[in-house]
Amino acid sequence: MTRMDFLLIAPELWVVTMTCVILFVDLFLKEERRAIVYLLAMVTLVFAAIITLRFDYGGDPTASAFAFNGSFVRDQMGDMLKLFSYFVLAMVFIYAKFFLRQSRMFRADFYTLSLEALLGIMLLISANNLVMVYLGLELLALASYTLVAYDRDSAKGSEAAMKYFVLGSMASGILLYGMSMIYGATGTLDLVAISEAVRVSGSDDIMLVFGLVFLVVGLAFKFGAVPFHMWVPDVYEGAPVSTTLFISSVPKMAAFAMAFRLLQTGLGDLQSDWMQMLSLLAVLSIVFGNLAAIAQTNIKRMLAYSTIGHMGFVLMGLLPGTAESYGAGMFYVIVYALMSAAAFGMVIMLSARGVEAENLDDFKGLNRRNSWYAAIMAMVMFSMAGVPVFVGFFAKWLVIQAALNAGLVWLAIIAVVFSVIGAFYYIRVVKLMYFDEPITEAPIDAPVDFRAAISLNGVIMLGLGIFSGSLIQICMSSFGA
Repeated sequence: MTRMDFLLIAPELWVVTMTCVILFVDLFLKEERRAIVYLLAMVTLVFAAIITLRFDYGGDPTASAFAFNGSFVRDQMGDMLKLFSYFVLAMVFIYAKFFLRQSRMFRADFYTLSLEALLGIMLLISANNLVMVYLGLELLALASYTLVAYDRDSAKGSEAAMKYFVLGSMASGILLYGMSMIYGATGTLDLVAISEAVRVSGSDDIMLVFGLVFLVVGLAFKFGAVPFHMWVPDVYEGAPVSTTLFISSVPKMAAFAMAFRLLQTGLGDLQSDWMQMLSLLAVLSIVFGNLAAIAQTNIKRMLAYSTIGHMGFVLMGLLPGTAESYGAGMFYVIVYALMSAAAFGMVIMLSARGVEAENLDDFKGLNRRNSWYAAIMAMVMFSMAGVPVFVGFFAKWLVIQAALNAGLVWLAIIAVVFSVIGAFYYIRVVKLMYFDEPITEAPIDAPVDFRAAISLNGVIMLGLGIFSGSLIQICMSSFGA
């Protein structure tokens, strides 16, 4: 280990150190001073961003730096995803504080578990070795299982956590089995070395192909892609909304990075094989996710099925295997994380005294209760639906354009058709807010930091749509496009 190794992994070291500090400090805090934990968690994210930004690539956006014998990689793609992970998680912390206090669950556990999950996300984003991939994945998974069961008095939450744990363990086992087969076929755990071995043996090695199949199945579960989606609606509905807010946003960026590292960096020469599997997963996710969401009356389940559909678009960005498509997929997953955070932030906003606003009817007449919050939710829904001007439109357009450039016209047509069909359930929420009578006239109140964060989050939907060029360029340049 060298000084450069520790310099490259400095953001991860900072996060794990501060997580331990928060755990220790919480032992000496009284209930009324628990806000110190929240402040320390926010400080952790701010300084993690500063440490990440201070690394210099010498002006080359495609440059990479390796640590710990090549098992850890720093590049612009990874740093961008980490920075947005910090930003979205900061939003999650702000929204969650309000909900946890209302529900009398404001404990340090939520912040330490979330930071541990963030550490797993950061390791997944920078993993360049199968062992590092599995280490990051399990760190994220174990923290997520616990967060789903965060409400100790909720039978629904405990049931959701158990389902998530059992299915997640099965998926992790399948992924690990696939990794072991790839190791058996190539004799190495390093993704660059695996790529070189694959270039020699190619698809002639049956063990390598079977390993790829198991690997894609494990990835599909982590994305929540059909037919490995069964955990998504139950976990989204059963978990406390603060946990759903986290699971629906930040880990998606890690899933994208993990898929890119494994499929492109390690198994890029098997693209003709994994492209067919990703095509099927993308189509099933887009079709089923949008159709199932139409039938939902619970907004958490509606957004869960919506997530499945959106992950189909992310997979569309991966399957052409070009720099342009990877840039489009990266832009999409960042935009989706921001949209999801805003949507569940609004669910928390409407939750009163810890009782979650789970039903679509809870949004009835929101414009009469508070026109600004109705406008924020409308911007989020229009962005998710892909209405022009909003950032969600440009995310979908880039992915569809990448598919067309790769000759996948049939896939682009399916994506467009079901985007139009899916717009129904998003616009339904807007209709409820503006044209239905409110079921309550109770005023909507929230702390200043919550109001500022949700306002910023909503405005980003429009602002990033109008001024999306810079972020798109950064995403594209990360892959040399």
